[in-house]
Amino acid sequence: MLPIKDTIRSTSFPIINWLLIGLNTVVFLFELTLSPGELSRLVSTFGLTPARLNLADPLAWIAQPWPYLTFLTHMFLHGGWFHFLSNIWILYIFGDNVEDHMGSGRYLIFYLLSGVIAGLAQSLIAIDSLVPSIGASGAIAGVLGAYFLLFPRSRIITLIPLFFIPWFIELHAIVFLGFWFVSQLFSGLVSLPMEGSMGGVAWWAHIGGFVFGLLACRIFTPRRASAYSRRYPDEYWPY
Repeated sequence: MLPIKDTIRSTSFPIINWLLIGLNTVVFLFELTLSPGELSRLVSTFGLTPARLNLADPLAWIAQPWPYLTFLTHMFLHGGWFHFLSNIWILYIFGDNVEDHMGSGRYLIFYLLSGVIAGLAQSLIAIDSLVPSIGASGAIAGVLGAYFLLFPRSRIITLIPLFFIPWFIELHAIVFLGFWFVSQLFSGLVSLPMEGSMGGVAWWAHIGGFVFGLLACRIFTPRRASAYSRRYPDEYWPY
């Protein structure tokens, strides 16, 4: 299923969401200028490699802080056009409304923390892995978790290829994102025997980011009457 757009428009300009999209784009365009060897060194240096983290000793970052800084840097790297475009498209569709609801400053902190928690979840599952994890999908999963809680009745225009024929249907966000999360959880459980032995999709980063988004959304959302509840009374649930 490919989301095309949602039916809720922002009430303010999502400056942080666009800055995140811009930063990810600049970094990816820089990646395209590198040779395979240079790109490999970039990913090795700035990607999140669980085996380099001494997670059993939380104070180890004082002596060797760089591996822990990759909790932030890894979320701005991507492994190819599909990886980059799919992440940026999802962020474009869902991020503006979450930023509008939280406020730009809180949204930035929320996004970065979502990426850190997602990276930590993946690292704990594949603690001995030497394969660097990269990508914004963990942070974006946090945004999806917040959207799921804030706008469950928002409608998502979704493309479903059925027998090679494109079908466009409207799904409530609670259905679309609920199905997405269940699919990530199923894939994560299936991948457990192989975690850390090879590269692939960081399912547990998606799961960890989404759960963090659900749990932390209330903390980052001001308790005030939302403009959405007045503008979209049929698509918004106060929490």
